Amino acid sequence: MHEFSLAPIVVVLLVSVITVIYCRKFNIPSMLGYLLVGFLAGPGMFSLIPKSDATDYLGEIGIVFLMFSIGLEFSLPKLKALRRLVFGLGGLQVVITMLAVMGILMVMGTPFNWAFAMAGALAMSSTAIVSRILAEKTELNQPHGMMAMGVLLMQDIAVVPLMILIPALAGGSSGNLWAELGWAGVKLLVTLGLLFFIGSKVISPWFRKVAKRKSSELFMINVLLVTLGVAYLTELEGLSMALGAFVAGMLLSETEYRFQVEDDIRPFRDILLGFFFITVGMKLDIQSLISNWQMILVLLVLLLFLKALVVFLIAFRMKHPVANSLKAALYLAQGGEFGFVMLAISSKINMVSPELEQAATAAILLSMIAAPFILEASDKIVSRFVKSSWDMKAVDLHTMLVETMNKSDHVLIIGFGRGGQSIGRILAQENIPYYALDLDVERVQIARNAGEPVSFGDAKRKEILEAAGLNRAKTVVITLNNMHETQHVLNNIMTLHPSMPVYARATNDDYVKIFTEMGAEEAVSDTKETSLALAGYAMLANGQPYSTVSQTLMGIRRSRYVSLEGLFVGRDDETTFDSESNFCRHAFPLAAEAYAIGKTVAELPLERDHIKLLFIRRNTSRLENLPPDFTLASGDILVVAGKKEEIISFENWSLQGNI
Repeated sequence: MHEFSLAPIVVVLLVSVITVIYCRKFNIPSMLGYLLVGFLAGPGMFSLIPKSDATDYLGEIGIVFLMFSIGLEFSLPKLKALRRLVFGLGGLQVVITMLAVMGILMVMGTPFNWAFAMAGALAMSSTAIVSRILAEKTELNQPHGMMAMGVLLMQDIAVVPLMILIPALAGGSSGNLWAELGWAGVKLLVTLGLLFFIGSKVISPWFRKVAKRKSSELFMINVLLVTLGVAYLTELEGLSMALGAFVAGMLLSETEYRFQVEDDIRPFRDILLGFFFITVGMKLDIQSLISNWQMILVLLVLLLFLKALVVFLIAFRMKHPVANSLKAALYLAQGGEFGFVMLAISSKINMVSPELEQAATAAILLSMIAAPFILEASDKIVSRFVKSSWDMKAVDLHTMLVETMNKSDHVLIIGFGRGGQSIGRILAQENIPYYALDLDVERVQIARNAGEPVSFGDAKRKEILEAAGLNRAKTVVITLNNMHETQHVLNNIMTLHPSMPVYARATNDDYVKIFTEMGAEEAVSDTKETSLALAGYAMLANGQPYSTVSQTLMGIRRSRYVSLEGLFVGRDDETTFDSESNFCRHAFPLAAEAYAIGKTVAELPLERDHIKLLFIRRNTSRLENLPPDFTLASGDILVVAGKKEEIISFENWSLQGNI
């Protein structure tokens, strides 16, 4: 008869659900809810979950899946572009932070060995917290996001030599230290080299073989196998599992299965990452907070201020803009999960005292709890203390003003997703001027490269609407997915220009009435318009004349869908379906070292990848209907259309050839 009880797990899950519900309600990061659950359920409070290696390991698996999903966002060309950030900014951050922390602790009377172990633990930042918030705020591809990720990758790599140095210093043996470090470096290079060069040739054919079976469960099992398998291989070599998972994600990012893998892995990542934060919360000991509060305060200051200062100064000296340097420093100021690992190892071999270990654990935890609030307020902090941030905003607004100055009677499109782009394309065909605003940095950059009149801007800010030419616009079309944001934007427009005709998208039928009462000329329901279009085709197929069909549909629209109200409700009415096509348009530049430079259009694998080359932008010229012997040059921007997976394959070939 086993002694295992399901009750603690049920209680923890119940508390987790309730906590996250209220975190969502009050717009508090859910990771703080998980930390609170861990603290309440752990040994420090009610002891619902006993502390064990199994629970810690479960949390580590959450980090593995997180790093794998981040790896899917990167590719080899991106990693090469980040090498200056990884080994320059990241390497200097680890070394200088450790030296500074060691110096301060030794001045306070801490022995050298203890100070070294503490410095290694405090030099780490939280990959889980930083990458999660960067992803949620869609800032992974912004300059400060790339800087933060470069430093985090270097910290993961630095864990390897630190794991060797700490036991060596504890044993007092320095004779074989350099040999051990050299051997670790060789293992690192060989392991990563094999994963990159052999794995890149094996992964894609292997996934293709699995995909041919057309089994979703087999595909998901294969994703888990690759993720955990590569992480296990790197763990066997003494490297971190997170680093191996990141490499596995990078290998898959260059295959046509990237998007499917990302969808399959998300549930595992989110659930296990929640468990990770619960295990972190379990480490908090209330008695340690009370008895060692002075030392905790000192270590907390070292974490939040000293580390941020080091990152800022290094980034500034490397000639990064002040605003980006400060924002990256704020993102990296907290402690990290690898700090707990180092403290645990150091404690086992008496490299730190139990009191110092508990104080450092509490300091790291408190910094991680404070991190989401600091990161949420990072924009306000930068704006308050960095004059160049104000200047940059003024430059952005000035640029937008210049671009829209010659526009009048144009259509202002809020949201340049698929709906906004479709509207813009129809307007362009009819020679109707338009200007668009969107908050997706990557989408805006690609669209601007292709020559689209779109700018990055938050339409919830009145000055952005004014800079985009609201007063000179003929009408406004809002295509946002978030209905609360639409309400905010619509309210701003009605405040600034009450007579402006506004046409708003309503993803939910309830918002049709809300938007029209707020002042919108028309609110267009997604579900109702789909039904009208299908009904129109059915009427035409049944022999109704086009004029009758058009008149019927327009009558329903004018009545704001009154005749379609009072529908029967079923179980699937709340289900959200992804109706977007996998076929899309994409634009990317050819950098100086791109493989496709010097190649002719005839040499491009357009037919192989089922890609249509729409046009090429060279300087300010738009080149269409290109002859087969047209030669590509550095700086050309290729605008193509095709399926997402096939565009990835074509872009990878254009940048680096067949790998």
